[in-house]
Amino acid sequence: MKATTKQDVKCCFTDTRLCMIERFKKVKKFCCFNIILLFFHKVFVDYDSAIEFRNLKLIPIRIKGPAQPVEVMSFSAAMQKGLVVVSERGTASTENVHWLRIKNNSKKAVFVGSGELVAGGRQDRVVTKDTVIVPDGRDQYIEVMCVEEERWSKKEKKFVYQNYANPKLRKVVDQSKNQVVIWREIFAQLDSTNTPAPTLSYVARRTEKKLISVQDQYMRYFRERIRKQDSSIVGFVCVTNETVMGSDILATPSLFYEEFDALLHGYVEEAIAFGREPDLTDDQVRKYMDRFMKDETQQEQYLRKHGKLFRYKGKVIHLTSYHD
Repeated sequence: MKATTKQDVKCCFTDTRLCMIERFKKVKKFCCFNIILLFFHKVFVDYDSAIEFRNLKLIPIRIKGPAQPVEVMSFSAAMQKGLVVVSERGTASTENVHWLRIKNNSKKAVFVGSGELVAGGRQDRVVTKDTVIVPDGRDQYIEVMCVEEERWSKKEKKFVYQNYANPKLRKVVDQSKNQVVIWREIFAQLDSTNTPAPTLSYVARRTEKKLISVQDQYMRYFRERIRKQDSSIVGFVCVTNETVMGSDILATPSLFYEEFDALLHGYVEEAIAFGREPDLTDDQVRKYMDRFMKDETQQEQYLRKHGKLFRYKGKVIHLTSYHD
């Protein structure tokens, strides 16, 4: 019988280690895959509960059974309650325009979504990257782009939360990450709606009295009907004219209701400015949703070009899809 040498022990140890690494990779891949599939199997589009008002049709997306708890608060809720403080990172525009300082004074992590707007500071901004701000009371930073081309004030104003941008601008922000392209989209929207905007601020449309009045009618209509439904809603898909504008799905009903008003503002704004009476069948909407809600590989490919998927601690927090 051959004696066991140090080399034999070393080879055996190496083989065992490599085997364990491969097994870990497979388990990790399996777990990630199941996290995504679980998301598919636990939500469904409730076509029978669709809500329609003028240029906008909203179809709820519901969760089957109880949702796994996610310990995050929406940026809108945190701002409304005064639990986070947003400020400029510095005074020089060239160095600081694409960053904002944020301090989370709450006891809960805060989810800041790409496409959310804040007005004030030295100029208005849009968030460009989904981010979770941990509750440690220290200064943290979020990536942003300018949505007010003609202003950089010497004096910093207080930042005010302005909801999500409309899906058209959100898509440009997510896909381009390019300041010039974003300014071009904002100018096109302001020009096509004849909106007076001395500083070329995207938010200028949201201060027009006529638009505010019409938008309030939409918001009240959808808000009243969504709030009367059960607590299983985690998202919605929106339709105007012959187009699916997009969809937003959150991890839990509680997070959805925190985000609902902020997200809906953007869809309503776009429907008023660019939409017409919805004219799509449920089958046409289903065909759109099936592109990223039936198969994991399809989802990854579709959302890479037409949306995004954000995870935190291994859980899907927010899924967004845009029109093709």
